[in-house]
Amino acid sequence: MNKIGIKMESENFAMVAKTMYGFESILADEVKELGGKDIHSGNRAVSFQGNLELLYRMNYYSRLSLKIIKPIAEFNARDEQDLYDKTMGIDWSRIMSINQTFAIESTVHSSHFKHSHYVALKVKDAIADRFRKDVGRRPNVDPKNPHIKINVHISNNRVSLSLDSSGASLHKRGYRKGHGMASLSEVLAAGLIVLSGWDRKIPLIDPMCGSGTIVIEAALMANNIPPGSFFREYLFHNWPDFDSELYRKVISERKGDTTGNVQIIGSDSSKEQIRVARLNIRNAGLSDLILLKQKEFSKLLPPSPEGIIIMNPPYGERIQHDNLVELYKEIGNQLKKEYKGYKAYVFSAKPEALKFIGLHPSAKNILYNGEYKSLFQEYELYEGSRKV
Repeated sequence: MNKIGIKMESENFAMVAKTMYGFESILADEVKELGGKDIHSGNRAVSFQGNLELLYRMNYYSRLSLKIIKPIAEFNARDEQDLYDKTMGIDWSRIMSINQTFAIESTVHSSHFKHSHYVALKVKDAIADRFRKDVGRRPNVDPKNPHIKINVHISNNRVSLSLDSSGASLHKRGYRKGHGMASLSEVLAAGLIVLSGWDRKIPLIDPMCGSGTIVIEAALMANNIPPGSFFREYLFHNWPDFDSELYRKVISERKGDTTGNVQIIGSDSSKEQIRVARLNIRNAGLSDLILLKQKEFSKLLPPSPEGIIIMNPPYGERIQHDNLVELYKEIGNQLKKEYKGYKAYVFSAKPEALKFIGLHPSAKNILYNGEYKSLFQEYELYEGSRKV
C-alpha cells in the first residue's frame, strides 16, 4: 500500500520524470510519495520504477514534472545507418498500430551524431519502413498532434528511445487563460512554494502576483486539488495497453483532507494584472479561496503575526522598470518595517538587484526561469533584521 492507500497493480517498468533545474530533489520526494521505487535524481530529471497505475498517477498528480516518459529501448549506435538498423529491428506493432500517427522528438549530445533533425528523420524512416516490411504500408507522421510520440536521446554513442506519455508539457494545467507581462510557468511556481517549505497552515502572500500563478498553485496544494483535474488528454490514452478503468480509479484518488480556510493573498499595483489574475483564479475554480487586492507592496499590511511571502518582482528583462534599484530597496524596507515574524522568498533573475533588498539571505537556490539563471532567496525577518 502507498500513502494514498491504493494497492499497486501490474508489473513494474522504468520511467523518467522531467523537470526544471534545481527541482530534482523535491521531485524525487514527490515521486516517492506517489509510489515510485528505485528513485534516482539526474540533471533536470528523476528516474524511477513503477507500473501503469503509477504512470497515470504521475501525469495526473505531479506538480513538479514537465513530462513523464517510458524508456522502451537502449543501445549503442556508431552512425546514422547503425541507428536506423537497430531502430528498425524493434517490433513497433507492439507500441502503435498502422492507423495511428506518430512523431519523433530528438535530443543529441554526440560527436557521432551532429544534427538532431537528421537523427529524428532516420528514426522516423526506420519505424515507417518496419511497418511497410511487416504489413505493406507505412503509418502517417503528424508532428503537431500525433497519437504516439517517441523521444530519441543520444549521448555520445548511447541511444535511448522512449515513449512520451504526457503529450503537452504538464506545466500547462489548463486554468490559465490570461497571461501577465512575464508569467511564471505553473511548475516553476509550484516548485518555489515547495522549496519554501510552506506548511499550508500559515498565510501565504504574493505581493506582486501578476497573473496569479503562485497563489493559484498554492490554493491547489492547500486544497489537495490535482494539477491534472483541469481536463486534458494524455498521449498514454492512445497506447495499446491503456486501461480506462484503472485510469478512472487513479483520478478518483485524494491524498488527504484539505487545509480549508488558510489565507492565500495575491496583490499587485496594476489594475490590468489583477484583472488577469482574477480571470485565471475563476477558471481554476478558486475564487472563494484566494483574496486579491490591487495595492502597492508599500501599502500592503500583513494579515497575521506570522506567514510567508513569495514574490517574483520585475528584474528588467521582459519587464522594464524605471528604477530597479529603488524597487528592490522598497521591497527590503517594507519587509523590515511591516513583516517581522514572516519568512520572505524572493525569486529574481537579477542577482545584482537582490543585494539592494538590504537583508542577509538565510538560504538561496539557483534556478532558471526559461533561459535566465535566477536566484530564489530566503529571508527570515526578525526584530532588527540582520543586514548585509
